[in-house]
Amino acid sequence: MGSATNFPDVPLSDSVIAVPPLARTADDRVDPAENRKMIRYLEAGGVRTLLYGGNAVMGQVTISEYASLLESLLDSIGVGTRLIPSIGPCYGMMLDQVVTLRDMGFPTAMVLPTLDPTTPVGLASGIRRIVDRYGRPIVLYLKREGTIDVAMVQQMVRDGLISWIKYAIVREQPREDGLLRALVDGVGAKLIVSGMGEQPAIAHWREFGLAGFTSGCVCIAPKQSMQLLDALRRGDYDEAERLRTIFAPLEALRDAMSPVSVLHVAVERAGICRTGPIRPWLSEMGDRQAQAIATAAESLRRAEPD
Repeated sequence: MGSATNFPDVPLSDSVIAVPPLARTADDRVDPAENRKMIRYLEAGGVRTLLYGGNAVMGQVTISEYASLLESLLDSIGVGTRLIPSIGPCYGMMLDQVVTLRDMGFPTAMVLPTLDPTTPVGLASGIRRIVDRYGRPIVLYLKREGTIDVAMVQQMVRDGLISWIKYAIVREQPREDGLLRALVDGVGAKLIVSGMGEQPAIAHWREFGLAGFTSGCVCIAPKQSMQLLDALRRGDYDEAERLRTIFAPLEALRDAMSPVSVLHVAVERAGICRTGPIRPWLSEMGDRQAQAIATAAESLRRAEPD
């Protein structure tokens, strides 16, 4: 059985940070056996960090099932695998969830972006209160411009409130990003992870020196995703670019349809595990969409080294 290992003590670049879907049964219960298959497949591909967040639809996990879900995931990971849960997206949920995480020994958790009305000052204040209750730093997930000021992030880092930052603000040209440059200048690149999969990871690594990247498609091709990370560490950008293009067809479908729903279908159609029905507020893919996803997912898995 694994444990809630102290992630902040481990370099962020030692593994692709996988962001898997969460398998559920037909009657909407968490499916430990199928989630274990997903985890074992990632571990066999060399992945050692699992972040359960948006792709797992963690924002819809009920408070009553939260602890048992995390216990089942901890029971499924191998020695040396790090598990990072998410909290939120509602402030009230977080207040209850961090008590559970604290009692279970989790050293950090990611704060899911909220669509509730917020101000930069209010968000910073709320995170500070959450951390005070939790007693441990959190992962800051930046997904939309204007949610928080760089100066406030700097202060939170200085005060020990942030373990690391997942940066996932989409740009047409990832190399041109004034906010990311300001964050790197303000808190340092080694505290920031590229949070949008393999496609912008090379630009973020080369231009900004970010510490690593998160990925959903790593769930289909963990060995190739890890090879891309290794190529970045070696400075072999031609090889990194070759590997990036292998993931592009499935990522294009995720961008065009729904990143979460497409990955949910792709993992099942590629034969990794049975993910089950997608949760509301999301919807199932139509037959034509599902076939396109299956084609891309199966092609990506066939490209995996033996």
